[in-house]
Amino acid sequence: MAAVTPRVFVSHLAGVPVFDPNGDQVGRVRDLVAMLRVGGKPPRLLGMVVEVVSRRRIFLPMTRVTGVESGQVITTGVVNMRRFEQRPTERLVLGEFLDRRVRLKETDEEVTVLDVAIQQLPARRDWEIDKFFVRKGRGGALRRKGETLTVEWSAISGFSLEEQGQGAESLVATFERLRPTDVANALHHLTPKRRAEVAAALDDERLADVLEELPGDDQVEILGKLAEDRAADVLEAMDPDDAADLLSELPEADKERLLALMRPDDAADVRRLLSYEERTAGGLMTTEPIILRPDATVADALARVRQQDLSPALAAQVYVCRSPDETPTGKYLGTVHFQRLLRDPPYTLVSSIVDSDLVPLAPDTPLPAVTSYLAAYNLVSVPVVDESGSLLGAVTVDDVLDHLLPEDWRETDFLGEGEINGGR
Repeated sequence: MAAVTPRVFVSHLAGVPVFDPNGDQVGRVRDLVAMLRVGGKPPRLLGMVVEVVSRRRIFLPMTRVTGVESGQVITTGVVNMRRFEQRPTERLVLGEFLDRRVRLKETDEEVTVLDVAIQQLPARRDWEIDKFFVRKGRGGALRRKGETLTVEWSAISGFSLEEQGQGAESLVATFERLRPTDVANALHHLTPKRRAEVAAALDDERLADVLEELPGDDQVEILGKLAEDRAADVLEAMDPDDAADLLSELPEADKERLLALMRPDDAADVRRLLSYEERTAGGLMTTEPIILRPDATVADALARVRQQDLSPALAAQVYVCRSPDETPTGKYLGTVHFQRLLRDPPYTLVSSIVDSDLVPLAPDTPLPAVTSYLAAYNLVSVPVVDESGSLLGAVTVDDVLDHLLPEDWRETDFLGEGEINGGR
């Protein structure tokens, strides 16, 4: 039986402190940001508006939230300090949902929203609004007359988007049920004006995923129509190798300006990738494989492999290195494949089961040699190591395929013609 995730009423979150993993306070919750969806689906919770020490209000994505507990919110510690700006598709839960007059579908009775409950979906990091606490009658939230009750989101009318709507808000909500590749395919066939509207309405993480699947011309066009601060945010959310590929298509001045706006750590990864030739192991690799120290256990490795945002190719193996454990690392010791992790007891040290037989690739290894290496050893990912023995990153099979397929392969209509009405 699946574990039931806790339900939290948003009124209990107003003003609570937000902490990083070290216990240092980042700020306080001032609101929550949700996106309405079509077909009566509950709104998806995108993140929180957090007021930091300087009284600036920033956006904290729910993907950066690791715990919502009594009286506190715990984050990953990675916080973007740019000022929060509400987008057209976003709704503020405390500011726009509470005290709102809505109707019960069953009785058509008017009620007032007193509180909203959010819940994390089982086995996922996504959160959604699932219940309303409402008061019957025409009194406001402060009036004590009238019966109060808790109802499901589906029992309320007045919030969901119309399925047939063609505004960017409705189109974005329709795209939500599609994979990034399919959204990119649909976006490619929109007019430039429509494409820009939808891109502006997508949240940073979603737009980053979609951009990674678009042809280069579309990527450059969309990025060029975003405000520079927003463009930098989206580049930070992209995989470093994809961000480097996109930036390499821009004029030098534009590239440097966007890199200067990115967080220093993210910009450093991208600059390092840009220093390699495109069709080499260094130019193909990602700088964010799973890296573990020698004293990590199989249980530690499996916990990392289970992370939802990892691609299957990156989750197929872990790389064991001496400190530091961010690229470029200390001495690279070898690889442990996922299947081996499943065969050994959880307390086993990864250093005792590491595979050091295969020689890693040098960053200047050309694409044909990388392809042959993956095929010869039946691998989906391969380490890239410099002359000093430090792990620089890993090349995955999907990175290689991107460069082996015809240039127009992303323009294939995977969904079939006419399956999505893009409003052209």
